[in-house]
This record gives sequence, structure tokens and C-alpha cells, in this order.
Amino acid sequence: MNSPVISEEALEFLKQLKENNNRQWFEARKKEFKKHQNAIKEFHTALANRLREHDEIDKVKLFRIYRDVRFSADKTPYKPHFAVSFSRMGEALRGGYYLRIRPGESFIAGGFWQPNKEDLLRIRKELEMDSASFRQCIEQKGFREIWGELQGEEVKTAPKGFDRHHPDIDLIRKKAFVFTREFSDEEVLAPEFMVQVNESFKAIRPYFDLMSEILTTNLNGESLLS
Repeated sequence: MNSPVISEEALEFLKQLKENNNRQWFEARKKEFKKHQNAIKEFHTALANRLREHDEIDKVKLFRIYRDVRFSADKTPYKPHFAVSFSRMGEALRGGYYLRIRPGESFIAGGFWQPNKEDLLRIRKELEMDSASFRQCIEQKGFREIWGELQGEEVKTAPKGFDRHHPDIDLIRKKAFVFTREFSDEEVLAPEFMVQVNESFKAIRPYFDLMSEILTTNLNGESLLS
């Protein structure tokens, strides 16, 4: 049985939504939106099943298309994309997967986008003490060919309590530890798109394993899990 695919009609709907981002246009096409949303759900469900063949996935969250405009200067009511996240299961498995389908701007991501302050401090302390394992993991040739450079917001000089002249300050100043991979519309529409996404997610697993070990132990390597 063939895997679900992303349809050209779905991308076209999102293009039109971006150009007509208002409630009147959307409400008149609510039935069409539901059709594409259901197809996307089938794609995400199939992808989650593939992920579960090599990882333990807890939650699959399909993000709502409606924007929260209360505190935003952009008052357009809809997101012209479909997005989903896949959460790993349990305290011991850290990291998460993300997929966004948006014409001309589709991408996947994995890592730690907004770590809480405790996790962020623990990661920084690990990097301050010894970054060798971290660098070795993210600089592997096969990993870099798929995921490229580490991304994420960072402070301008150094976090409070850290030496701005530390040799690993380029990593320590990070506020997020994320990798992304972009896909063209042609790649998104291709029959092998799901395979490419799944293989990319599989390739980030060593990074998740390393970060999970860091975040579930103290600086002496002792487990923090009960």
C-alpha cells in the first residue's frame, strides 16, 4: 500500500489562503480546507507510524490554522501552512520532531527550540565543562549533509555566569539548539517525500541520544531520574 502524499491541490489552497487571508474568503472555502486538513492528518499519522519503527513517540500534535492575533502586529487570522510536532515518550527521551508544509517555505526541524531555564543551564554547563562529544556528534559528515549547521537564537556576548572568552562560547551563548532542513515544493510533492523526512529524523537520533543523556544526568554523570 502506498504512503499518503502531499497533493498539489493542498499547496495551491495554501497559496490562495496567503493571498486572501481573511475570514470571508476562508469561511466560503471551509469544506475545501477540511478536505486538505484530513489528507494532511493521514500523512502525519503514516509518518508517526514510521517514526515509531525507530523511536518512541508519545504525542502527535497538528497545529491549528487559526492565529492568535491578540498580541501581534500581524492581524491576519490564519497561518498559510500545515504544521505538526511529534513528541518523544517519557522523561528519558528528550527532543522533538517538527514538520511544516508551506508553499516555498516547507521544512522539518529537530532539537530543543525553547528549553526551560533548568535544561538550558544544564546544557550550557556541559558545554562549558567539555564540548568534545557534542561537537563530534553534530560535525559528523553524514549528519551535516542532512541537517547542516546548528541553529537557534543566542545572547550577544555570554550568558550570566559564563566567561565570554571561553573557547566554546559559540555554543554556550545559544538559547536554542535546533537543526532544520528545507524542502522545495517539488520535493514536498514527490512520492518519496515521507521517506526523506523519516530518514532525516532517523539521522538526528544520535543528537537526541546525546542530549537526553546530558539532560537526565548531573555534571558527575549521575542519573537525575527516579
